[in-house]
Amino acid sequence: MTEPTPRVLLGIGGGIAAYKACELLRLLTESGHDVVPLPTAAALRFVGSATWEALSGHRVATDVWSDVPEVRHVRLGRDADLVVVAPATADLLARAAHGRADDLLTATLLTVRCPVLFAPAMHTEMWEHPATQDNVATLRRRGGIVIDPASGRLTGVDSGPGRLPEPAEIAELARLLLSRADALPRDLVGARVLISGGGTREPLDPVRFLGNRSSGRQAWALAAVAAARGATVNLVAANVDLPVPAGVRVERAATAQGMYDAVLVAAEDADVVVMAAAVADFRPREQSGHKIKKAGDQPAPVELEVTADILRELVARRRTGQVVVGFAAETGDAGGDVLSHARAKLARKGCDLLVVNAVGEGRAFEAPTNEVVILGADGSSTEVRQARKAAVAAAVWDAIATLRRSAAG
Repeated sequence: MTEPTPRVLLGIGGGIAAYKACELLRLLTESGHDVVPLPTAAALRFVGSATWEALSGHRVATDVWSDVPEVRHVRLGRDADLVVVAPATADLLARAAHGRADDLLTATLLTVRCPVLFAPAMHTEMWEHPATQDNVATLRRRGGIVIDPASGRLTGVDSGPGRLPEPAEIAELARLLLSRADALPRDLVGARVLISGGGTREPLDPVRFLGNRSSGRQAWALAAVAAARGATVNLVAANVDLPVPAGVRVERAATAQGMYDAVLVAAEDADVVVMAAAVADFRPREQSGHKIKKAGDQPAPVELEVTADILRELVARRRTGQVVVGFAAETGDAGGDVLSHARAKLARKGCDLLVVNAVGEGRAFEAPTNEVVILGADGSSTEVRQARKAAVAAAVWDAIATLRRSAAG
């Protein structure tokens, strides 16, 4: 039996960022979703109805007087699997928070019983105004998912918090919400989270380095999901070229030593530390100050030394109540399979959870999906089958949330 196509309602507020919602619509339709655009009348002053109709295949209306016999706002609300409002302007957030129903979008918001994801976009002063913050708190209290805006260039020369998160990030959160049986909880409010991600590079000479294939995508997904669940997120990134997730602070560290220094300082104030970075186990003992030239048929040997064990050091310094999570990219060999190596590593490192993924043959690294097993120090084991990395991230945070609840009694 064919699964029904998920129905997504895309609400578009009247802000300059409305043009970015075109890309969001395209991303959602290309991933197999039926997307119905619901622009406000103000939004159509930025992007016309012809654009929304051409991209979605649905006729556009802004008021409840179109198709009156169908009672369209009720029918749309009943059929929706998810509502995404992007951009969610200050005016639109206010009207949604106060239960207004003065156009098709806000009337539909009152009829839906599915998850609603708001992606705010406005000037910094508007976002920080107490009225807007109260409206956001109201929507969240009622179960709405309101992600924080990104920081960056706004209209004109202004810059600061209030920029619409990247359409790809919003689309990934939308896919995550559609894949879950429950809405994304706000169970990390007040938690300070530290995540490491990417792959370190250990210089051999000014041109070459020893590195790995980690893209940082899993760490980025962990950061975005943690922020959506209410955490204050600090991300230490090694050689990652991805847009910074909205509401996340990023610090750069290129080498294993740089990662060691940055993580150990940042971990002092963290409630949860997730070591998702692929940190080099070895580095050249000496770095040449000039490019090493080819000489003869045999290259000169490269002597290696062991790098510091960041995860073990984090566990040794862990304060009471702090949760430490490690990642293990493993391959089987003559000494054992992936899980046997991982269980030995968990015992050796002493962390609370170890997220294990088999790598190689196009798996995990540089891919949009992942498949992991979450091992607990208590002997628990949770398998997460092949899924997009945001869904894997959500499963990791579910496991962390369970640990935190148990520790709190």
